Amino acid sequence: MDRTYKAINFAEKLALIDTLWQPRVAAEMNEYQFKLVRIEGDFVWHEHPETDETFIVLKGQLRIDFRDGAVSIGAGEMFVVPKGVEHKPYAAQEVHLLLIEPRGILNTGHTGGERTAQNDLWI
Repeated sequence: MDRTYKAINFAEKLALIDTLWQPRVAAEMNEYQFKLVRIEGDFVWHEHPETDETFIVLKGQLRIDFRDGAVSIGAGEMFVVPKGVEHKPYAAQEVHLLLIEPRGILNTGHTGGERTAQNDLWI
């Protein structure tokens, strides 16, 4: 069996994404997906009752609001939002993120709405 071994370049993959707030799967490991996304502006309040969600900032400055506070995450930093905690990402300027979450998790949780992205779209 011939295998091709090639590193995933985040910058190259992010350059292929032309729509904000639309995560794309770059890789999978077991049941977890590594999703790249470009964001800017305000998102919607939502939660993921069944799983934690990991945000890794590759470029820019992200703020995640909570009902009782906020956390600011810069390039090279990460934050894990615990399952069931309502949150709302915000980026004053464009931010590039790597999200890690189980396959099948909607970006808007059970909130829905126009910001809900289609799942399992690969780049």
